[in-house]
Amino acid sequence: MTTPLNILEVQASARGTGSISRELTADLVAALEDRHGDVTITRRDLAQGLPFFDEDWVGANFTPDEDRTSTHRQTLSRSDDLVAELKAADVLVIGAPIYNFSVPAVLKAWIDMICRARLTYRYTDTGVEGLLDGKKAYVVVPSGGVPVGSPVDFATPYLRHALGFVGITDVEFIGAQGADRGNDDALDAARAQIAELVHLSPMAA
Repeated sequence: MTTPLNILEVQASARGTGSISRELTADLVAALEDRHGDVTITRRDLAQGLPFFDEDWVGANFTPDEDRTSTHRQTLSRSDDLVAELKAADVLVIGAPIYNFSVPAVLKAWIDMICRARLTYRYTDTGVEGLLDGKKAYVVVPSGGVPVGSPVDFATPYLRHALGFVGITDVEFIGAQGADRGNDDALDAARAQIAELVHLSPMAA
């Protein structure tokens, strides 16, 4: 009996209809379903809203767990939910269009919410240790005039570092430059890359 593959799909596009990142992440999740068969999918649409952390959040986060009040716990509840989703996932699929050379603000807010000392990373005598190792991440990165990996692409290096910080180091980026401008070749290339990456991924145990 196989163990279901747990997929967490995170969408950061401000667009619903016509979103290239949503279209390609749907293709990617479908390919994972075809490849692995038994999957469970959790979907987190950041465009529906995510708060930025503030002074109350920072204070609650830095309060030791045993000293937290009900107010502290309520303040951290959204972050706790996001961390729990991420911990439960075997595979992370992120739709991350490049906005103004970097990631959408709401995706940065998600990263702020899941980077939690003692939950997703910890400090050791030799430095920071990510606690979410053993996960695979696919990041779909449509862009207008910014090629993935170019000197003005500040999105993918940031995401690679942020995910690695919490222990997710097996990260694949799928670019689609100009796909929002009717560049069918970019879409075809992205779909071909998705098919190749998913085909090469190990089967679920």
